[in-house]
Amino acid sequence: MLFGCHVSTQGGVEMAPMRGRELGCEVIQLFSKNQMQWAAKPLGETAVQTFRQGTKTHELQHGLIHASYLLNLASQDDALWNKSIDGLVVEVERAHMLGIPWVVFHPGSPKDCGSEYGCERVAQGVVQALDRTKGLTAGILLETNAGQGACVGRTFEELRAMLDGIAANPRVGICFDTCHTFVAGYPIHTEEGYEETFRRFDEVIGLQNLKAFHLNDSKQPLGSNKDRHEVLGSGLIGLPTFERLARDPRFRDLPGYLETPGGDENYAREIAMLKKFRDG
Repeated sequence: MLFGCHVSTQGGVEMAPMRGRELGCEVIQLFSKNQMQWAAKPLGETAVQTFRQGTKTHELQHGLIHASYLLNLASQDDALWNKSIDGLVVEVERAHMLGIPWVVFHPGSPKDCGSEYGCERVAQGVVQALDRTKGLTAGILLETNAGQGACVGRTFEELRAMLDGIAANPRVGICFDTCHTFVAGYPIHTEEGYEETFRRFDEVIGLQNLKAFHLNDSKQPLGSNKDRHEVLGSGLIGLPTFERLARDPRFRDLPGYLETPGGDENYAREIAMLKKFRDG
């Protein structure tokens, strides 16, 4: 696995590659815009070229844009649903400009309309976003969900339903968040649970559809449906799981992005630790 973290874009997206390399990143995740606003200031040509050159200079691979938290492609509200599709399209367009292969987003909540409706709604929204960005290189990743409230994507079966609704498309895949998956009820914290979880993932979704990891320990227990990230080794998942992930040959070429608390100092420490696990 290749390791990195969510990197600040303070001062512009072009600052992210240098910051990532200073932390020891091999891959970086970033927000392409303010994640809590719908509006998106256009990316300037200089910023785009500086970002692209920075990724080459600092030998970074597998960039990832995390889409705005405002998106809700499972929404039963047509106005919000259409606005969310528009927002996802913008993120894909920006990823394409920056040479970033994937945009990841949280599928969202259909409220009281049920998970079947929510999964169908997400699939329909992603199909529209893909149609509107035909010819672009960037794709879309559905993130595993913690299961809070009525949010969809908590189970592998729900994610499979979304993929089935989208139909086979090389521009769509899954981002596996370790904290979310754990609190959704998958026991990745034990050796047996780890193997069973990925066996089940492969059976339902297919490991070929797994394109990235979010590497987060959990403050909350198994099956709690509470999304609270923790520093690696200080939470209830524990370091052995992250060591297994770092050494798992199935994930050798996949990117893993930290979203743990503690700031840049902790990111640098965790990245160094994960590399040590991987490299033996």
